[in-house]
Amino acid sequence: MASDVQPRRRRFVITARAAASFDPLGRSVAAARAFVRDTLQGWGFADIVDDAVVLTSELVTNAVVHAGTRAEVLCLRAEDGVRVEVADRYPERELPLRHPDERPYADPDRESGRGLMLCAALATRWGVEYTATHKHVWFRLDLPDRPVGTRSAGPVVPDQLLPLADSRVRVAVLQIDAADCISAWNEDAEHVFGYSADKVLGRPLAELAAWPQTPGTGTGIAEALRLSRWEGSYGIRGADGRVIPVYASHLRVRDAHGEPSIVCLLVHDDERALLQTPVRVATSDAGLTEPRPADPFEVFIGSPAPDDLDGLLQRTVERARDMLDADAAFLLLATDDETELEVRATTGLPSTRQRFARVPVEAGTNRYGSARMPAVHDDLAAVPGAVPLLEATGMRSVITVPLKVEGRLTGSLGVATENPGRYSNAEALRLQFAADRIALAVESARLGELERLRRGSLSFLVEASDLLAGTLDRDQTLALMAQMTVPTLATWCAVYTIADQSSDPFLSYVLHEDEERIDGLKALLSRVSPPEPVREAGARPWPETALAVGGETVVLPLLARNRVIGLLTLGKPSEEHFRQEILELAEDLSRRAALALDNARLYSERTAISRSLQRSLLPPGSPAIPGMEVEVIYRAAGEGNEVGGDFYDVFPIRDGAYGFAIGDVCGTGPEAAAVTGLARHALRLLAREGLGGPAVLERLNAAILDEGARSRFLTLLYGELHPQPDGSALMKVVCAGHPLPLRLRPNGEVVPAAEPQPLLGVIDDLDLYEQTLTLDPGDVLLCVTDGVTERREGTRMLGDDGLTEVLTTCTGLTAGAVASRVLRAVERFAAEPASDDMAILAFRVPQQREGD
Repeated sequence: MASDVQPRRRRFVITARAAASFDPLGRSVAAARAFVRDTLQGWGFADIVDDAVVLTSELVTNAVVHAGTRAEVLCLRAEDGVRVEVADRYPERELPLRHPDERPYADPDRESGRGLMLCAALATRWGVEYTATHKHVWFRLDLPDRPVGTRSAGPVVPDQLLPLADSRVRVAVLQIDAADCISAWNEDAEHVFGYSADKVLGRPLAELAAWPQTPGTGTGIAEALRLSRWEGSYGIRGADGRVIPVYASHLRVRDAHGEPSIVCLLVHDDERALLQTPVRVATSDAGLTEPRPADPFEVFIGSPAPDDLDGLLQRTVERARDMLDADAAFLLLATDDETELEVRATTGLPSTRQRFARVPVEAGTNRYGSARMPAVHDDLAAVPGAVPLLEATGMRSVITVPLKVEGRLTGSLGVATENPGRYSNAEALRLQFAADRIALAVESARLGELERLRRGSLSFLVEASDLLAGTLDRDQTLALMAQMTVPTLATWCAVYTIADQSSDPFLSYVLHEDEERIDGLKALLSRVSPPEPVREAGARPWPETALAVGGETVVLPLLARNRVIGLLTLGKPSEEHFRQEILELAEDLSRRAALALDNARLYSERTAISRSLQRSLLPPGSPAIPGMEVEVIYRAAGEGNEVGGDFYDVFPIRDGAYGFAIGDVCGTGPEAAAVTGLARHALRLLAREGLGGPAVLERLNAAILDEGARSRFLTLLYGELHPQPDGSALMKVVCAGHPLPLRLRPNGEVVPAAEPQPLLGVIDDLDLYEQTLTLDPGDVLLCVTDGVTERREGTRMLGDDGLTEVLTTCTGLTAGAVASRVLRAVERFAAEPASDDMAILAFRVPQQREGD
């Protein structure tokens, strides 16, 4: 009999809206799914999120993939449901009608059009609307009716099987502000972690959180704090330095002013049942749709399944524990060669302490002998070492089953209880059935993680190489090595350097992710003998440091040019282990860092040698000349150069006579500096032999030409200075191709003080002559190299006229003030640094003061 009761149509009153547009690209479909999922979860509509995401995915696929147009998604919230509209710019007029004897809305075998079929199957109401430029497909999903006050419920279980918790249950409540800093810290948080509120308020959560840092994998803390809702496990560093495993539930909220913050609820990880959201079991209205066949994987894991490897593995061990009423469960993944198993997830055990630990597969003491076949151990006390992971945990009865894909061992799943003789072959078959259901999904997720890790590792190494190649400073290279490993690869790092093969390793740099612990770690390592330098590449354990510092410690040699130049030491706290992938990444980094460190060493050594040789070419100092002021300013062009092609010298010849020279060798750099040394030392030697100026320069010319292919031409101003009893100074000068010296008189007049003659190093026979002048009190003699007169700014050049103009402003100044003013004028003439060597030599005869 047909019912006369008509279903009551719910009134749809819009209370919120969210909209987004997506370009016609394949990746837009995933972005649209994420947009709808985040929006509905933020509105608290978790019950209908999955259906809404499925429908949106199909409709956006139709728009951006099949129709090739931009898609616009609009979400409208009401008190009892949501309406989602997907619009595209392909207003095809064919309305998808359906009659009993005609074809359905779409062909199930075709990809396009499935969205309409799904709307008909899943949506409460749906429809298609057209405008001149748009086509809108909309669907509405109503929230399921629930009894007031009931969100979800679990089965009744005996008291002895309930999850364990402390007699005084403590839930730490934190609030994180928009800057990711802690703004609230309750009393339970103080008790659980040991910090009083005043010690943590205002600190970033990242300073306390021990978050997984593997490159390219997992959600980071910054990403987790941006999600509207997040649940999962991580660690909090307590006041005593230990990492406390916690299970957390994060909810993003906003205050009355619209400012966002995150409320975090945290409990001990073994009390996760207090916060963990139960898996929603999909329901359907009877009589409206056909029940979907149960997927064995979803029956075991629950729907939706975690989309990351760690989440999937953790869910697996929890379901295995619950399925067999166990006290603990664990899952290990096999290495590529199937010779070892790596601990990846546990529950009911000290999971963080065992994470990433490895055990061999083959049988034997402390080897995982039952990995390839299902096994039941009635009592581990009778077979010690059969399951190394469970040693000293109190577990007695154990089942282990393999995870296999196409006959290849990919992992092992186990459950354990403290009671001996608890399990039989029947329970082993149940666990093996579950393992068979999840093996393919786990392997697929593992391969995805390896690919992300590979990409993240490549990105990490590229960035590391760029940073290391950007410096040749030894100390900066050491700091970069440590900063790249902490916290990405390790909790702390120490770098030892080896000066030579007969020296012991020296502790050169220490870094800890907690800056307050660096000094203490450095003190501990200083009391421990350094690791033995071993040439074999790869990481090796360092148990001596592990005993002193605690945790797992490994040492990698820094090998460069066939010798060990240092050691890279990495450490983790006692509750963590290094993954093999991380050790391989650290080994690759150590090779690059070693070469960068050795390059920095070689550069430092060569720079020190170069500077030492260059300093030997400079005059030891200018002598004090009675009755004369002498000032010298010297600038060598080029980074790291102290001596170039320009040179100067002032030296005593004999009593009452002094020699001086200022010259310019063709070119700059070490080759020019070599000729500089030859010229300066030859001038001193020849002048002290009693030769006059022309003879000194002629012999120097011959010495330069004797250099053959290494010879370079040289401009030189050489002179002798003889202070006179009347306070004047007699000068004899020879100007061989050099800029002429300028004489400044007290009245401001500037005149050349010599005549030009041929330069040196070009021809054999020179006919040079000496010119004599007398400097009266108040006179200044200025000698410069062409780095001063040829200073350029574009097409402009300072030149002789510009230098003369500057010198006319120097009347009454001391020799030092004259040289300084000339230097300032040269520097201000152009914005770019000087590209040529520069020397300024100023002499001044002081005027007699009244009464002298």
